[in-house]
Amino acid sequence: MTSPPRLPEALTDLRDRLAAAPLLLATPARDDAVRAARGVVDQIDDYLLPRLRDLDAPLLTVVGGSTGAGKSTLVNSLIGTPVTTAGVLRPTTRAPVLVCSRTDAASFSGDRVLPGLARVTGGDGGAGTVQLVVRDDVPAGLALLDAPDVDSVVATNRDLAAQLLAAADLWVFVTTAARYADAVPWDLLRTAQERGTALAVVLDRVPPEAAGEIAADLGGMLERAGLPGTRLFVVEEGPLADGLLPEAQVGPLRTWLHALAADQEERAAVVRQTLVGALGSLEQRTGVVVAAVDEQVGAAGALRAAAAAAYDSARDGVDEGVRSGSLLRGEVLTRWQEFVGTGEWMRTLQDRVGRLRDRVTAALSGRPAPAEGLAGALESSVEGLLRAEADRAAERTVTAWRALPGGPALLAGQERDLARVSPDFPEAAAAQVRDWQGTVLDLVRDQGADKRSRARLLSWGVNGTGAVVMVAVFAQTGGLTGGEVAVAGGTTAVGQRVLEAVFGDAAVRALAERAREDLRERSDALLRYEQDRFDDRVDDAAPDETTAGGLRAAVAALADARRAA
Repeated sequence: MTSPPRLPEALTDLRDRLAAAPLLLATPARDDAVRAARGVVDQIDDYLLPRLRDLDAPLLTVVGGSTGAGKSTLVNSLIGTPVTTAGVLRPTTRAPVLVCSRTDAASFSGDRVLPGLARVTGGDGGAGTVQLVVRDDVPAGLALLDAPDVDSVVATNRDLAAQLLAAADLWVFVTTAARYADAVPWDLLRTAQERGTALAVVLDRVPPEAAGEIAADLGGMLERAGLPGTRLFVVEEGPLADGLLPEAQVGPLRTWLHALAADQEERAAVVRQTLVGALGSLEQRTGVVVAAVDEQVGAAGALRAAAAAAYDSARDGVDEGVRSGSLLRGEVLTRWQEFVGTGEWMRTLQDRVGRLRDRVTAALSGRPAPAEGLAGALESSVEGLLRAEADRAAERTVTAWRALPGGPALLAGQERDLARVSPDFPEAAAAQVRDWQGTVLDLVRDQGADKRSRARLLSWGVNGTGAVVMVAVFAQTGGLTGGEVAVAGGTTAVGQRVLEAVFGDAAVRALAERAREDLRERSDALLRYEQDRFDDRVDDAAPDETTAGGLRAAVAALADARRAA
């Protein structure tokens, strides 16, 4: 029995699987799952792995909150001097500011935490950076990070705020007396509760006369939300002194934070609460991704099945068109009558000069020999059948995909092009039909290899005999009526007797069946190529069927590692 992996190894495996999970089909649960996967990956990278590798590292306290709640003013007031600039214009996009003691600078200047954000000093480094401010008057063991607005109208700001909050050992959540009941703050507070994150709430800009009432109301809301005992700090509304909050308002929060920094056991308790809570939340959060992967696998199966049904129907249509005799209409029927119906072919065979006379006639009249005309007419007729069925299958697939989860996005505005055959289909179909006709002639040659058959075959002509075999492939006559049956059926019988005279009854049936099967294989290959246009789109977007199982196994391995830790 193998021992469970250590926590960092198990977390890394889960992280890698989540990062690699393709969630590209536009299914109902996709967007929530993408956010969940990104959130877990970020928290493993930004918090869990760094914290597990250094349990004694300084406490990272992230100050976050709603737009205009006063986060930057609060951070400056806690430090006692301006270290971060409040956004005067909303929305603002700026680098978050991390303030720490000189003693702890090494813990935050590298990539131990928030490895995806570069460190800058001396000013705002812009998107993708963290501005690091080192102070001698910040106590060792404590760092404050001023995060963007959690409800910013700029999506990148919201995403970064959520990422920074997930990297915190401690959240200090700032809201105001006017907005503490808003939905966005409570969504994040519920997230804190679900993840077991250590949390403090600062209620800012509270009218002094209503401070007790508002604080009691917010305290009740926190308790009902499953956050009893959350530290609540009230900052009463009043004038600032040089841009900072009065000491009486900010002092209690600063004292509490400094006490955490000074007391290793208290600091460790906060870290342990958040660490355990974050680890415990991973199964449920990964479960959202697993469910979405399962949903995508099911959606991919439905999309593939819709395409398969449409093209299977096309294959049946081609087979029916071949067997029904309907291809013997029109030009083919005319050429067949010219070839056999007048009896001239039989007479030319008997005179053993048919092929020469056909060639002379063609040279003088500019018209093809009867065998060549019949072959050309068959070629056009078969090509038309293949294209009609392929067009029909493409249109059916597009129609079905429009109504299936993930289908409209895969069509991606290309419905018109996808609803008909691909541009190179006509040329490919023509080539396959010509190759098929060549194969039929080869079959005829092979069948006439013995001396008796060879003599008759050479005298009657490979092309002429091959043309009769091709007609026999389509001679079921189920699609013909009236006089067409009389002509096609009767003349086919004449041709059949000629073939039997050359090869024998059993050999003739075998020839026709082999020719029919070869045509079926070629049409199947053409339709498979057309169907691949749709299947390839699904394959490029859909997760592998083993993805969900791999994620479940990674979660189970993480649980084993936690029990063994």
